[in-house]
Amino acid sequence: MKEQKVKDLMVALSEYATVTEDATLYEAVLSLEEAQENFEDKHTRYRHRAILILDKNDNVVGKVSQLDVLKALEPKYQDMIRGEGSHRYGFTKKFMQSMLDDYQLFARPLDDICRKAGEQPVHKFMYSPTEGEYINAEASLDVAIHQLIMGQHQSLLVTQDKKIVGVLRLTDVFAAVFHKMKECFVE
Repeated sequence: MKEQKVKDLMVALSEYATVTEDATLYEAVLSLEEAQENFEDKHTRYRHRAILILDKNDNVVGKVSQLDVLKALEPKYQDMIRGEGSHRYGFTKKFMQSMLDDYQLFARPLDDICRKAGEQPVHKFMYSPTEGEYINAEASLDVAIHQLIMGQHQSLLVTQDKKIVGVLRLTDVFAAVFHKMKECFVE
């Protein structure tokens, strides 16, 4: 894995879904849909799962994942969940159902919920990547795997000369490892 570089597997920033900080959540979802439709990758067939948020100088300042979009449908989730999913706390299905009922989550019709969430500014739902979510384009694949595992990340932002140039997705890393594993068994 030391011979393969991050830059060989990353998706270029120009191929990724991006919007500016002042975009709406609806505009962000449209950007993701467009990027997914236009994406042709030589490594994997998997589509993008996140939208990168850019400042006015086109620097990446945040990310919005598919899960973040779903959380945005119900603002009460912002108060209930901070970071970790409820399954990691050992909540039972019965307890999670009681939360749904007690907090009256999704009590309004889905059309109303989607419209209201879509009008919200995307920066309200984005999160800023941590130090462990950046990796140099020249780094080897084993370094990337270590960061993905230890940080439990779905992707890493790839840098070159202190500028973000792409995204290394877990699905692409897994595909590369899987293909290498197949080669090992064919020989």
